[in-house]
Amino acid sequence: MAERTAEASPGGAGAGFELPLLLFAGFRSIIDDLHRELAEQGHPEVRPAYGYALQAVGRDGATASEIGRRLGVSKQAAGKTVDRLESLGYVERADDPQDGRRKLVRLSPRGVDVLVRSAEGFDRLRAGWVRTLGAERVAALESDLRTMAPADAFRLDATSWFNG
Repeated sequence: MAERTAEASPGGAGAGFELPLLLFAGFRSIIDDLHRELAEQGHPEVRPAYGYALQAVGRDGATASEIGRRLGVSKQAAGKTVDRLESLGYVERADDPQDGRRKLVRLSPRGVDVLVRSAEGFDRLRAGWVRTLGAERVAALESDLRTMAPADAFRLDATSWFNG
């Protein structure tokens, strides 16, 4: 990795490679803190990839194929994740009322609970950033990231992108 020096860029600013690393480090610190909280609140087995999968299931449920498409993984990979989530009690399978040959994966009460706790945890963690950086700076950071991120940046296939 390149050595960081004040001469790396004008004004002593960081080298170009630092921006993605700092963005990832910020993301990682939020996710790691959230998962520590979730573990303390009775969800020690939840992994970051499970959050994406639970979001892919959605409020109305989804088939394994739909979950796979939403996550950017094969039906088989989605099925393995669903099996794991089911064994942990976060989802349940049910007959599709529209098509008796299909099975829907639905959030269980435990799955809904972990998603609610995650949303509350993200709010607490953001509040911590506001306490440290100030509300204006956090709002500006979020605004700047919205400007720089493409319109379709909020996708659920992040884990397959990292692994792909």
